[in-house]
Amino acid sequence: MLKMSNISLVFLLLVPMALQAQPRPLDLALADPAVQQGLVQIEQSADLSARQLVQIGGIISPSGQEHERAAAVAELMREMGLSDVSVSDAPNVTGRIPGRSGQALVFVSTLDDLATVAEHQRAADGPPVIDGDRVVGPGTNTSLTTIAMLSAARALLDQQLVPEHDLVFAAVAQEETGLLGMKSLYADYRDQAIAFVDILGEGSSISYGALGIHWWRVHAEGPAGHTLNGGLPNVNQGIGRAVDRILQIQDPQLHDHRRTRLNVAMLNSGAVFNHKPETGWFSLDVRSLDPEHIESMESQVRQILSDVTEELGITFRMEPFSMMPPGQIDGARDSDLVQTSLDISDYLGSTPSLSNAGSANLNVAIAGGTLAIGIASERGGQRGFADEWASIEVMQRTAKNVFLTAVIMGGVD
Repeated sequence: MLKMSNISLVFLLLVPMALQAQPRPLDLALADPAVQQGLVQIEQSADLSARQLVQIGGIISPSGQEHERAAAVAELMREMGLSDVSVSDAPNVTGRIPGRSGQALVFVSTLDDLATVAEHQRAADGPPVIDGDRVVGPGTNTSLTTIAMLSAARALLDQQLVPEHDLVFAAVAQEETGLLGMKSLYADYRDQAIAFVDILGEGSSISYGALGIHWWRVHAEGPAGHTLNGGLPNVNQGIGRAVDRILQIQDPQLHDHRRTRLNVAMLNSGAVFNHKPETGWFSLDVRSLDPEHIESMESQVRQILSDVTEELGITFRMEPFSMMPPGQIDGARDSDLVQTSLDISDYLGSTPSLSNAGSANLNVAIAGGTLAIGIASERGGQRGFADEWASIEVMQRTAKNVFLTAVIMGGVD
């Protein structure tokens, strides 16, 4: 009979234990009664969150004019007990739950709305209304993310969950006009942040990389004149020639696998039939995962505009409208943040998809070299129309996602 040494016996006993799967961070969090109670609290606060969405969503807040909405969000933060609540010049609204490490996990929601939303708000008969499982009215769709973030923060505070890292909750301005609020927030927290979480929905899609998107207005100028005396050059001739050549740039075909795209969507000039216009403009949408492809296309556009000026005498000027930077971070897809976010979204009932081509506030952090994700989904419907609405159920699941992400990645005891 073979005899087994004590060392061999210990080895055989330990190997099966080592091969057993380690519990996921999500499973450990869900085993905590305080965490379970926090999820219950979020569920039970649906009516409160819906009323707050009526309040915040009803405030007219086009990009660059967010001050009234910012003040209202700051007041809600103070009422729930967040620390160091402040409104910056941007205006960004921030509050935090202090941690112990000196580092921070930063949650971000969008404070501003499209200009068309503001127009519909001004034309509406009154503020948004709660209609069953919806909050209906212009201004509700985007503001859902801010209310969900506040709901998660309230649950963390009420359950007295103490994090290792500061949990920063920020509603940022001017997302629609160049991510200016996020750029200001990133400057404040880039040296402290372990990661940023851009709240765009409940997490049915998760972005961990940034697609660069540059929007330009290309202005054209030339001599005006009545049809009888007009002749050439003509601004519209210059715009037409430039647009035709721009749309023949080959980079999108050569680098299609890198999401490289170029588009001209809007052309504007003239006001009457019998005059040739003195000015006009067209839009230019340039995008790619790689900054060098964006730079290549924009360089070719500038050369085309220069050539058309030389040929026709029509002058051009490129005006930046919105600059969303690209970026990729090595190892982001396999990071604890992304993998935990996948687990949370799956637990909440989504079948999450992953993308390395985000295009929102998270782009600023990723382009700066800081890990960031965007958790997104449909939030309701008819965004930008008079009958815009937000889903209360989606708002609740978004709040639970933020809550669980804060517990796990914030290092809550």
